[in-house]
Amino acid sequence: MDDHPVVRKGIVQLIEGESDLQVCAETDSAAATLEALDSPLPDLVIVDLTLSGTSGLGLIKDIKARHPQLPILVFSMHDESLYAERALRAGAAGYIMKQEATEHIVEAIRQVLGGQVYLSDRMAARLLHRVVGRTGTEGQPSPIEALTDRELEVFQLVGQGLSTRQIAEQLFLSVKTVETHLEHIKTKLGLESGRELVRQAVRWSLEGH
Repeated sequence: MDDHPVVRKGIVQLIEGESDLQVCAETDSAAATLEALDSPLPDLVIVDLTLSGTSGLGLIKDIKARHPQLPILVFSMHDESLYAERALRAGAAGYIMKQEATEHIVEAIRQVLGGQVYLSDRMAARLLHRVVGRTGTEGQPSPIEALTDRELEVFQLVGQGLSTRQIAEQLFLSVKTVETHLEHIKTKLGLESGRELVRQAVRWSLEGH
């Protein structure tokens, strides 16, 4: 679910306002979400990409490993142009940004429950253009898109001001593994130093990604 109680309350109110929809549980962490899915299994899970203890992408993969047929809708503040495709690859069936939630979340829920994929019109068009091989501004990938899910996660935490050791502790990785990810990130983004990486990560974070 979501790690912010006010946001969760708003989602619950929207869903409970529909006569045929009901919230079975709400959680604030990946571990609590997986535990809540033990019994009874819901018809749909709504997942935020920012959760304590792990990334939302990691949680999606964990849910699909345990419950392959369970539909997942991602509800996130993160820019869909960078995260929606990653979420779908991880196993989600839809992606909706928090900025458009009030108007579209019930529509997204119903579409995913109906076995369809939910994306904004803009994101659907972007993916379609990529599939058919069209070029143009919308089709040009950002260098950030070259990062793996784990590298993106590390890059995001660098932008939040965490040290290498803090990132290792949060992601349950060794310091050496995080350092390897940082080297790969520098190479993929064409950065020459750790200082440049930190500067770009902070700037990227402040832009609202």
